[in-house]
Formats: sequence, C-alpha cells, structure tokens
Amino acid sequence: MPKHDHDHSHAHAHAHAHAGEDVHGDENAPAPGGAEFWDGRYSESTRIWSGKPNAVLVREAEDLAPGRALDLGCGEGADTVWLARRGWRVTATDISKVALGRAAEHAAEAGVGELVDWQQHDFSQSFPEGEFDLVSACFLHSYGDFPRERILRRAAAAVAPGGTLLVVGHAGGPSWNPEALADIHFPTPEEVLAQLELAEGGWEVLTAAEHVQPMTDPEGRPATRPDNAVKVRRVS
Repeated sequence: MPKHDHDHSHAHAHAHAHAGEDVHGDENAPAPGGAEFWDGRYSESTRIWSGKPNAVLVREAEDLAPGRALDLGCGEGADTVWLARRGWRVTATDISKVALGRAAEHAAEAGVGELVDWQQHDFSQSFPEGEFDLVSACFLHSYGDFPRERILRRAAAAVAPGGTLLVVGHAGGPSWNPEALADIHFPTPEEVLAQLELAEGGWEVLTAAEHVQPMTDPEGRPATRPDNAVKVRRVS
C-alpha cells in the first residue's frame, strides 16, 4: 500500500480497494475483507490515509450539537478525532485492531482520547450497542460477501430520536481511471434510501445527492471522483 492517499482526501475509507488494485493475486493471502486482511493492509505502512477528516462529514456535521457519535469503520481515526475535538463522545469501530491502535494514538496525541470508546467489530458478525445522536458510515465498502445493506439498516436502528444518520459512498471510478471498478455497483442516493427501509413518517431526508470529490491521483496530480451522500434525521 503506498503511503500517499490517492483514493480520497479523506481519512478512513478503509473498507475498499484502491482503484484497479488486485486483491486476489496471492492464493495464500488472507481472505479479502476479513480482520487479518485489513490488519495486513494497515501494517504495510505507518499511514494509509491523509489524516484529515472526510470533507462530507465536516460539511454535514459541523452544525450538529455534540452528543454521542458512532463512527463505523474509523480506520486511522481522523473522523473520530475531528468529532471528539468538537465535543462529541465517540464510539469508534473498525474490523482492524491495527487501525484501532493507530487511531487511538492519533486521538491521544490530539488530547481527546478520553472521549473515545474504541471497539473492534466485524459488522457482518457484531455491531456496537446503544443509541447515538450521530451515526457516520463513510465509504463502508468491502470485498467478498459484505452485507452492506443489512449493516446500514442496523446503523439506522442505532440512531436516537432526533439523531442523524450520514452515509457517504462512492458513485464510480476516479477521473484517471473511470472504468476501474466498472464491475462493481455503487448504489445511488435513491437506492441507499430504499435499502435503509426507513419507517414512513419517522425520518426526514436532509441530503440525498451525488457530488464530485476532489482528490489526487497516484502521481499526486489533481483529480476527482464521483461520490454521494445520504443524510437523514430520525424524527420519532
């Protein structure tokens, strides 16, 4: 894994491959998507992501009153640290213990470690307990048999009344190789809303749109990628 973040200018889209990357080439390698696989990925370098919070999280959450937050797939912790610095008490979760250890170091260096509860979860097997005022699922994509729709419905169920669910995902390949992931279906905002199966009258849709995300390509040049965001508020 290269040290530069050419997949996004975000911190923790940990659960997806870099465009065009072959994850099946070594028959002795851990199964893609599992804890051992992601521990190996994070162990390849001292930092994978940029260390900056996801721009969409910043835009969509900066006006929310701090409360209890759940960061699904926290990676190296940039989103978690950003939330904690703003006064949120964060439950930060990831499948990789290596990522969690690195994220905890980041939070400690930022002086917000006491605001974070670090939990290791394989979301296909377990999910954090409790209700939260904000549940953030940024770039929760993975390999293999990854039940993303079921996980996102569980995320919605964890939102407290009056709370917010933010789901950010890819909408296609990057500008330098738009066909790189052509065989993968990335759901549209409308599809994400349908997959959530939100109770009629119980939720307010605040954002459901595609946007162009600035980033850098593998050579460090300016590039873009289509992403989308769904933000809903639980009203009852």
